Amino acid sequence: MLHGFKSFRNSVNHVRHLRNRICTRGLTNKHCETSIKNGVGILKFDTPGSKVNALNEEFSYDCKEAFEELRDNPEVKSMVFISGKPDCFIAGADINMLAACETKEEIMKLSKGGQEFMQQMEDCKKPVVAAISGSCMGGGLEIALACHYRVALDTKKTSLALPEVMLGLLPGSGGTQRLPPLIGLPNALPMMLTGAGKNAKQAKKLGLVDLVIKSLGPGVKDPKTLSHDYLESCATDVARQLADGTLKKPKRTKSGIKGLSHNLPLNNKMLRNYVFKQATKEVMKKTHGLYPAPLKIIDSVKNGLESPSTGYARECENFGDLAMTDESRALQSIFFGKQACEKNHFGKPERMPQNMAVLGAGLMGAGIATVSLDKFPKVILKDVSDTALSKGEDMVRDVFQKKEKSTDCDSALIPLLRKIFSGK
Repeated sequence: MLHGFKSFRNSVNHVRHLRNRICTRGLTNKHCETSIKNGVGILKFDTPGSKVNALNEEFSYDCKEAFEELRDNPEVKSMVFISGKPDCFIAGADINMLAACETKEEIMKLSKGGQEFMQQMEDCKKPVVAAISGSCMGGGLEIALACHYRVALDTKKTSLALPEVMLGLLPGSGGTQRLPPLIGLPNALPMMLTGAGKNAKQAKKLGLVDLVIKSLGPGVKDPKTLSHDYLESCATDVARQLADGTLKKPKRTKSGIKGLSHNLPLNNKMLRNYVFKQATKEVMKKTHGLYPAPLKIIDSVKNGLESPSTGYARECENFGDLAMTDESRALQSIFFGKQACEKNHFGKPERMPQNMAVLGAGLMGAGIATVSLDKFPKVILKDVSDTALSKGEDMVRDVFQKKEKSTDCDSALIPLLRKIFSGK
């Protein structure tokens, strides 16, 4: 009860704080709008009619136009990049844009354009803060990496990743060059070679973000909207403090034992070569050399650390090479096929089914029954023997017993769980 009261009180104070701010509207285009709050320029991107923000040529042009408008405005002392969608910062590049390119030169032009824009952000004399909520993938994370400070909202939807390898590609807008110095080579390579994502707390531990903001509970608005507004408020305060000097840009150098594992592979050639050798060995073990993207990622990172002046050019070249490979085209085709399968081509059913039956109580059957229990009034699990059926029933019960004990369990599920446990 006390926790709920604190959340409500914080919500009310937050709204009062927002009302006292001086806000001036600025440029508005299709994908972005700008405003100025007490000297802090807010760049908010929000693709209309879409659940996600995806980087395509039109989005990139609008974003660059909005950035330059704030950068050149003498009233703006610092900036915040934030999405208008609570569940998505930027989901990455628009794959349709890449698939439409017919030559390596077209792909390299896209990569070079992204690199130049990110460099403009990094070189900006005004502090730029990324306020991250929801999916921050691929080019979205590369934009965040080019910012001087990163704030992330701690929600289940917040995830930071460079998943280009899953499409047979590599991060083509500076990701292979900025990530290793930021979080260290042993942490950066697995992120890029596997495409694995990090939540807000994991990203903070790695040094990928500088500040994690806790989401708020119910208040004058729904929790999601309230938390997103709170993220913007906190990021704006950070940007203002960076501009007036009360908050210093975080030191990227590490110290102590953690510093050794971070700095030595970056600065010691012998140790660096060992890390690259082990990474290559692991890639070959898993791919048997059939996927060129992981090896090109290693090559781009290695070139950037050994010859910083040519690192971005090598990344751009490798990105162009990969986009033209049969492997990348095939992986992109799988991506489009998966998207098509997830769409409902038949519309809403005339009559919603009330019962569901699962044949087979093994691992998969029990799993299907588990996720269906709160969606259908009646779920029937069948198998060839009572022994197999009992094992499936036990698996379902174990999952829900863990959920009942978990603080993340939906309160609406509690009566259902008790019904299951009682066997009634």
